[in-house]
Amino acid sequence: MPIPQYPEIQEFLNYLRFERRYSFHTLEAYQLDLDQFFQFLVSQFDAPGISIISSSMVRSWLAELKSDQISSRSINRKISSLKSFFKYLLKTEVLKATPMTAVVSPKTQKRLPVYVEKKQMEDLFLYMPFSDDWKGKTERLILLLFYSTGMRLSELMNLKPGQIDFANAQVKVLGKGNKERIIPASAELMEQLKNYLAERPAASVAGSPLFVNEAGKPLHSRTVYGWVNARLKQVTTIDKKSPHVLRHSFATHLMNNGADINAVKSLLGHSSLAATQVYTHNTIEQLKKVYQKAHPKA
Repeated sequence: MPIPQYPEIQEFLNYLRFERRYSFHTLEAYQLDLDQFFQFLVSQFDAPGISIISSSMVRSWLAELKSDQISSRSINRKISSLKSFFKYLLKTEVLKATPMTAVVSPKTQKRLPVYVEKKQMEDLFLYMPFSDDWKGKTERLILLLFYSTGMRLSELMNLKPGQIDFANAQVKVLGKGNKERIIPASAELMEQLKNYLAERPAASVAGSPLFVNEAGKPLHSRTVYGWVNARLKQVTTIDKKSPHVLRHSFATHLMNNGADINAVKSLLGHSSLAATQVYTHNTIEQLKKVYQKAHPKA
């Protein structure tokens, strides 16, 4: 809920929404982090003015989060949100200095991206039955699109029919910050997309997303998440079973088959190579397995 003492929060969110073109989910995360911090300031420091906020106040909040068993990863995300907020206030000349300069992020243990094995993905599309009605066709195509392109859930939910380039067998994706990237698509995927569009319910509204329900209305992201989760449960025992795991699977399988890391970076829409390099660790683990199985001295 809005905090009346700090109208700068809404101004910052408007900036992210209209100028930076951030997605709804990203804006929601920023708002949650900022609301939590400023509610803490209201309750513990009697709502100090923006210019009065100090690094010690920020550290007090972080200490409380740590005592509540909030993970270092989550705390780092909140620190990042605060840094972006105060950077905006510097840019707009509301502040001359940021309290975040003296705030140190806690170290986090690097986690390898969780992914589904190649054989399990093959089994999903070859042997798992999908109903022949509109729901079944939509569900299967969504899973295939996630795995074939590595796109994010938000990107898929906003995908429009006009972003499918049948002539060049590619899909145009609008990623974070409204950045466009082009992903090549297989003949199988393009054929299924063409059939899907041909059978799309007549009730579909012009300009609506590509994926709709039987009534022609856009799907909810919760529905898509649920479909992916249920299907992955049929083929894998990994803990996480989400659309993002299919994105990890897409990238890991490309790397394991010798794809250039810069090409994978472009396909994923990463802004820095560091974000893509985590997939090289999975490749190394794969090589270790091959070595242990094949070498007589392993």
